[in-house]
Amino acid sequence: MVFIISGCSLKEPLISSNSATILFKTPTIKFHDKGFIYKYKNYTQLQVFTTGKVIFDVKIYNNEICTGTFKCMSLKEFNKNNLSSTYEDNFIKQLFDENNKISYFKDSKNGILIKINRD
Repeated sequence: MVFIISGCSLKEPLISSNSATILFKTPTIKFHDKGFIYKYKNYTQLQVFTTGKVIFDVKIYNNEICTGTFKCMSLKEFNKNNLSSTYEDNFIKQLFDENNKISYFKDSKNGILIKINRD
């Protein structure tokens, strides 16, 4: 009898990855550092580093965003807590899924500035 233990060893195939300089300034989240944007079939992962350590690591799905291992929230809740409840639910996913060299978003009313400069 043969047992195959796969557990978490089966990863979704990577579609693309880009290094980028990411400025993310909201009332609750602030960083301006280098990072990577990984695109998979079912989600986009954003990892941001400062002095070689991960300071921001999220997986953005079509309907939720997850940080760490099990902490997930709906995109609507993420917008409400970190951006603005007036934004479309998929706003953050669309922004990081763009293929533009530079993605820029500014909302002066809510004090939000997001700039992604892909290498």
